[in-house]
Amino acid sequence: MTSSPSPRQSNPARALELVDELARRIASGQWAPGDKVTGEFELMAEFGVSRTVVRDALSRLKALGLVYARQGLGTFVARPSEARPFSVDPQRIASLDDLIAVLELRMGIEPEAAAMAAQRRSAAELLALRQALDAVAEAWHSHSDPVAADFRFHCEIARCAHNPHYLAMMGALSPASLPRCWQSHQEPPEQGLRRYVDSVVHEHEEVYQAIAQQDPDAARAAMRLHVINSRERHREAERGQPLRAG
Repeated sequence: MTSSPSPRQSNPARALELVDELARRIASGQWAPGDKVTGEFELMAEFGVSRTVVRDALSRLKALGLVYARQGLGTFVARPSEARPFSVDPQRIASLDDLIAVLELRMGIEPEAAAMAAQRRSAAELLALRQALDAVAEAWHSHSDPVAADFRFHCEIARCAHNPHYLAMMGALSPASLPRCWQSHQEPPEQGLRRYVDSVVHEHEEVYQAIAQQDPDAARAAMRLHVINSRERHREAERGQPLRAG
């Protein structure tokens, strides 16, 4: 992690790598409670990442309750009594009911993030969102694991919202909040897989187009429909019914 990252590397996956390393330093006692965390520019130089990646990583650590910020002073390691982390534990998503509960949480968060993204996104952020969307479709159609690409797409939307709490919440949800994680243990029937893939890719495209057109109402509606459809598709899969398109 010492060389400068390429644009493709400057994404939530890089932030997750940094989160893992900084969390390790805290867990090992290298950074004790109350210690000031290394500054942004020092972390950028040490790990060869962009400022955006460093800020994403610190936001995720805050969401996990491992660090806290003091205005004008920096970021500090939280004491155990101060850490009240919220996160989705992949080990607890063991049933359809568990997955539905997470999808319903996302239903209350991501539509508003998409609406804000439509209002606030920059041209560069829209390009990053397009690249993330293309990576999801490529993963699906090449029969690769789509989880990382899918999670990146949703994180890029949170980034476009220009509200650090949305990005921190995505970090707390983690890739475990995406249905494919559950689905890897219980895949849809083969005959319905193509319709399933086409539906997901189409829904992602609708979200992207609304953000591209800077239409917050359409973005909110498209994201809400995407999460609702995901919930219903998995209910149908559990009942052994053919997965519907759209």
